[in-house]
Amino acid sequence: MPASLDGQLVVAISSRALFDFEEENRLFESADDRAYMQLQLERVETAAKPGVAFSLVNKLLAFNVLPAAPRVEVVILSRNDPVSGLRVFRSAQHYGLPIQRGVFTRGQAPWRYLRPLAATLFLSANEADVRSALRAGVAAARVFPHSRLASSAHPDEVRIAFDGDAVLFSDEAEQVFQAAGLDAFHAHEAERAASPLAAGPFKPLLEALQRLQKTPGHAMRLRTALVTARSAPAHERAIRTLMDWDIEVDEAMFLGGLPKGAFLREFEPDFFFDDQTGHIENAVPHVPSGHVASGVSNLRPGDGPAGPAGPAP
Repeated sequence: MPASLDGQLVVAISSRALFDFEEENRLFESADDRAYMQLQLERVETAAKPGVAFSLVNKLLAFNVLPAAPRVEVVILSRNDPVSGLRVFRSAQHYGLPIQRGVFTRGQAPWRYLRPLAATLFLSANEADVRSALRAGVAAARVFPHSRLASSAHPDEVRIAFDGDAVLFSDEAEQVFQAAGLDAFHAHEAERAASPLAAGPFKPLLEALQRLQKTPGHAMRLRTALVTARSAPAHERAIRTLMDWDIEVDEAMFLGGLPKGAFLREFEPDFFFDDQTGHIENAVPHVPSGHVASGVSNLRPGDGPAGPAGPAP
């Protein structure tokens, strides 16, 4: 029987998101790729240091308590060349990460392989690849390699923090805020408190995580947090939307514009997702973070009305 990833949470991740290849990447950007390839080959027996998304991947893989029935699949999806891929797999083996699959494209855009992988999440340090993945309908984030690594305080718990608008939810309310200001935003959300928001790009990931948590027989737990700039009365629509989706989060922080970094420092997530670069920059000194280039805040010339995260045609 052919192999299948059906029913699994598939995480596609670039080598720079999983491991600390920043020194090698500086050589790649300043010279031709052959010098980079040679350096990676020279270091093939030297395990790379953990990168910004290492903790998240390591903990998610711990849900695979039955090798014959894995629940999570992690695939390396990288612009690296196949020779450099040797070191990626060796490094994964060094840390005991059961990663078996990888696609290495030597500089070409790898996001097009997300669909045959049925990927639920794509993490990469390459912004163009992340935007392309979002346009294709895959939850994706550009990792910030200089983010603080995850705390080791919760070894048996995957902790993930999500922004709301343009991440878990659509950017409908954000469009109102940017067009008409805060008062109009609050009025819009209060009037529609009982009307669920449309789904954002990361709803499928949150659904998959909830299914994973409900699978019996594993010691790893999951804890999620909604960390949003919303405040009362706009909080109600967010909560009711999650209730309508039959999705639970463990913590909800309605910060009313307060900086998110200090709150995330206390929550200690393995990863934080937000569509606003300002929030990400405030978070990276404290927690692993990724930018979701979704919605009106991330529109660029040439983007369609739905923005870079609009549905695939």
